[in-house]
Amino acid sequence: MRQTPGLSKFFTFLLLSFIAVSVQAQGAGLTTDKREAQSWLKKIQAAAVKFSYSGTFVYQQGEQFRTSRITHVKSGKNEYEKLEVLDGKPREYIRTNDEIICYVPDSKTLLVEKRVTQEVFPALPNANPAKLGDYYRLKMGGSGRVAGYAAQTILLEPLDNLRYGYKLWADKKTGLLLRAQTLNEKGDVVEQISFTQIEIGKIDPSRTRSSIANTQGWHIERAAMESANLSGWSVKAMPPGFRKIREVKRLVTNGAANARAGNQTPQSREMAQMVYSDGLAAISIFIEPGSASRTEGFMQQGAMNIAGKRQGEFWLTIVGEVPAVAIRQVANSIEFKTTRR
Repeated sequence: MRQTPGLSKFFTFLLLSFIAVSVQAQGAGLTTDKREAQSWLKKIQAAAVKFSYSGTFVYQQGEQFRTSRITHVKSGKNEYEKLEVLDGKPREYIRTNDEIICYVPDSKTLLVEKRVTQEVFPALPNANPAKLGDYYRLKMGGSGRVAGYAAQTILLEPLDNLRYGYKLWADKKTGLLLRAQTLNEKGDVVEQISFTQIEIGKIDPSRTRSSIANTQGWHIERAAMESANLSGWSVKAMPPGFRKIREVKRLVTNGAANARAGNQTPQSREMAQMVYSDGLAAISIFIEPGSASRTEGFMQQGAMNIAGKRQGEFWLTIVGEVPAVAIRQVANSIEFKTTRR
């Protein structure tokens, strides 16, 4: 039996309507998933500040492992934190709000500086989760367990080849970040940081004090860092979404510890730094007077890619938690224009 043209159009209309409804439902599902992921990112950001916790975590970069212990106490408007490096040479970082004192027992030195950004795990950079959706596909993952805690996973898949992907595990009750993996374009883990043991809740504030009671006679160094105007420098091919968040300059001293032991004279040089970030990853460009003894080139350490190059009278070091292609793109597009009077 031949089907009439009118009936054919009717069935075609029904089919197109079904497809349209299915696409709309799928789009709505993706939007809901994205919003839920954004909500979890906000929880993770807040949890690192408002909760007290103490735990041991392992940082894996390529074939290298480093174990540290962090203790964080939130008391009213104040934050107290102690970070201990447990592998290799001993180090302790004691933070009271934005002041950080680093204890270096080997050289009997105290390094005093101001915190300029939240970078210590389990803190997450102060990204705007809504903006991250422009450069990452935000998705909810499954459930899991980390260090004995039930965890929710959140996935951030890059929308280009100029940044890595991320998989995050957050404590289901508090939102505290328990594990973070950095993934390359194949989905392989190139960097990972994870708690192996943690307690969340009431923490005795005395646990944030340094274990070194007597520092009499120790040398005190204060970080000479200040804001800088580096408008003469520009990057013509910075990956999309990366914004300049900081321009600073500091005085860097080499061989200070040996000099105090009478072995050599310390040498100081001024170094400037420009920092760009997309809210998760960061790219830093260090600028200092040129050195003929240095060799240009590229290297990789886990998720970190590094480039060194001369530019006129300057030596540039470009460091970023981004794929090598992004670092090369940045390094090859840096320009410097002198100010004409």
